[in-house]
Amino acid sequence: MSSNPYDPAQPGQQPQQPYGQQQPAQQQPYGQQHQPAVQYLPRFFVKQRITMMVNRYEIRMANPDGSEGQIIGVAQQKRMAFKEEVTFYGDEARTKPVFSFKARSVMDLNAGYDIRDAAGTPIGYFQKDFKASLLRSSFHLSAPGIEAYGQERNHTVAIVRRFIDFPMAFHFDFTDKNSNQVVMSSERKASLRDRYTVNVPDQRLDYRVAAAVAVALDALMQR
Repeated sequence: MSSNPYDPAQPGQQPQQPYGQQQPAQQQPYGQQHQPAVQYLPRFFVKQRITMMVNRYEIRMANPDGSEGQIIGVAQQKRMAFKEEVTFYGDEARTKPVFSFKARSVMDLNAGYDIRDAAGTPIGYFQKDFKASLLRSSFHLSAPGIEAYGQERNHTVAIVRRFIDFPMAFHFDFTDKNSNQVVMSSERKASLRDRYTVNVPDQRLDYRVAAAVAVALDALMQR
């Protein structure tokens, strides 16, 4: 399957309209937009809690001193369904949906994922590069004005991590395909509980897109 989010859906699915056609008329297709994102955060944290029945992810703001701030996103679903569709809520009671991501095809390991805002409008897209990920986890990312490709920074750690079941620190960087500049990075801490620091130097990248991708990196790494 192509990494281009503008491609039609696979046979048996409803055709996917290009993102630009689902936005208001004054909006341009993703690759032609360069404005700063409306909802932008330069840094935030992702924490995972695992139980027997559910996966829970918390998105927290970063305080000016670098400490963890308030929760701005919570996702919790049954573990068997978590990899196909994830909805994030703005409160711990999970009453206010703020964004989500969903696989275009449940059965396709190379399927793409659409990221949508609370109203269901597409705001981004990502796809695992399944072949490249056999040795080094790799993803495509599309967002307004951005076409990026992400990989684990350290190739040796990527290989070792596949054979040793032990919580290891690692970094994941997404770079713009045109400028080769880093648009976001995710750093996993060496701890028993999955904890990530996400830095977003590119102001065009909406934090909801960055957060969806950061969670997907954890949820889909083992596929």
